[in-house]
Amino acid sequence: MPLNSPINNTDAKNPGILFVVATPIGNKKDITLRAIEILGQVDLVAAEDTRKTGLFLLSYKIKANLISYHEYNERKRTPYLINKIKSGLSIALVSNAGTPSVSDPGYHLITEAILNEIRVVPIPGVSAPITALSASGISGGSFIFIGFPPKNKSKRKKMLETFLEEEKTIVFYESPKRVTTFLKEIKERLGNRHAVISREMTKLHEEFIRGTLSEVITSLKDRPSVKGEFTILINGNREKKKICEKELLKEVKARMDRADSGVLEIAKEISKKYHIKKSMVYEMALKIKKDQN
Repeated sequence: MPLNSPINNTDAKNPGILFVVATPIGNKKDITLRAIEILGQVDLVAAEDTRKTGLFLLSYKIKANLISYHEYNERKRTPYLINKIKSGLSIALVSNAGTPSVSDPGYHLITEAILNEIRVVPIPGVSAPITALSASGISGGSFIFIGFPPKNKSKRKKMLETFLEEEKTIVFYESPKRVTTFLKEIKERLGNRHAVISREMTKLHEEFIRGTLSEVITSLKDRPSVKGEFTILINGNREKKKICEKELLKEVKARMDRADSGVLEIAKEISKKYHIKKSMVYEMALKIKKDQN
């Protein structure tokens, strides 16, 4: 079958299908009609938390066979689920909230299904990064989704430093216990950029805090406590750096001396960094290389 051929994605009675089903991140009414239909038809629902998913399904009068599938058992349970699908069962994969495999369990099962030529059908719905971007007021035309940052401080520092020149919006997740510390680290490494943080999205106490990182941090510090996981959006680097010819020559020469990249690659990187013509940097690098020989 050609990859772009239409298929009946809504019929979970067809055997041997893995459905990746997005579920609400807060308000249970955000579930799609198609998701309700699929969850009511599949033979098995692989859930991150069977109790939570069970209560949610019960609210829609859906009776389903549930099996746990979370970060602590996904590698061990994946072969079992693959065999079940191969035997003819249809399985729906769900996380506690949002879209499976996006900072949630599911990656291993999906990749193994693909390797075993099992049809993987997405049932789209809510995703926290997209929900936050849509109402943030920050550019969502292009963005980088990171998810939860490393828990190790030195690893977080190295990660943040890779975004110094990044012009796209950067999206993180963080827990209420670590959010203020992480925002301070972002400000220290990337500067006092414009940011938007959201919590409790689609719920009763939904909130968006907008402003510079300093303003957002102050808003959180003034509270006795903060609750709910946070989605953090940080403006990309939109400042055009300026550099004089002498300093540019010095930087190009230093890169050439390191000999870790070719002339063209060096020209691309430095021209992008300072928003100058690649040809100018390339000619400068060629001259340095000629002088060195």
